[in-house]
Amino acid sequence: MNKLALYFRLIRADKPIGILLLLWPTLWALWMASGGVPALDVLAIFVIGTALMRSSGCAINDYADRDFDRHVKRTVDRPLTSGKIRGWEAVMVAAVLAIASFLLILPLNALTKQLSVVAVVVAGTYPYFKRFFAIPQAYLGIAFGFGIPMAFAAVQGAVPGVAWWLLVANVFWAVAYDTAYAMVDRDDDIKLGMRTSAITFGRFDVAAIMLCYGASLAIFLLCGWSLGLRWWFVAGVAVAGAIALYHYTLIRHRDRMNCFKAFRHNNWLGAALFIGVALDYALG
Repeated sequence: MNKLALYFRLIRADKPIGILLLLWPTLWALWMASGGVPALDVLAIFVIGTALMRSSGCAINDYADRDFDRHVKRTVDRPLTSGKIRGWEAVMVAAVLAIASFLLILPLNALTKQLSVVAVVVAGTYPYFKRFFAIPQAYLGIAFGFGIPMAFAAVQGAVPGVAWWLLVANVFWAVAYDTAYAMVDRDDDIKLGMRTSAITFGRFDVAAIMLCYGASLAIFLLCGWSLGLRWWFVAGVAVAGAIALYHYTLIRHRDRMNCFKAFRHNNWLGAALFIGVALDYALG
């Protein structure tokens, strides 16, 4: 396998679910910040930048976890873990992609650039939170949702309170879906001494996931309502709630493959929320 193909796998370009889980919150924020009509150039910058930063985060995550991943069934064949590429290559790929994403936002205002620095720091430090933080998925939610304050900054030149509440909603959502993901690796993580929400919540893991879904959707609903969004938006939240209930049917028996399926299916929950927002601005 040539190097480009290995780098392709390193940044999970063959698994776009991660990009989508970052992209939906960014799109929520762009639509809300712009009243439903984001500028095409700003939209393009954020969509491409989201893909680049997620890819960079995957590379640095694999570098940070290179000594752990070889002991986890799901990750043992990753390019860095299996020795097909070197550690410095992963760091180089992460740096190139992060620089490319920063170059993308050069046309935007100073506040957006300042927030991008915070976003890079959060994304780069997340892999190490699994060493000591009981619920690293909450920190992941900040990393995956930092496009929210950046989008408001880019559109409005400021970050209003509603943007930070949307970020809180995203944190709850990330704890929900990434706990389901962590349930897949729980046995391996316990042996390695890693910290995850699936381990921290223990036998209350399913209940915690559903409570986090509920908190996320409730906060999201209040944020949209405060911005004047109404019935199409509410319908989107209702569909997302139905999807969350479907996830309960997948995770309640803690079957590994069904937990992984629930994690991946969160793409549709994020999409439902975005469609509700977009339709309300277009038709409301």
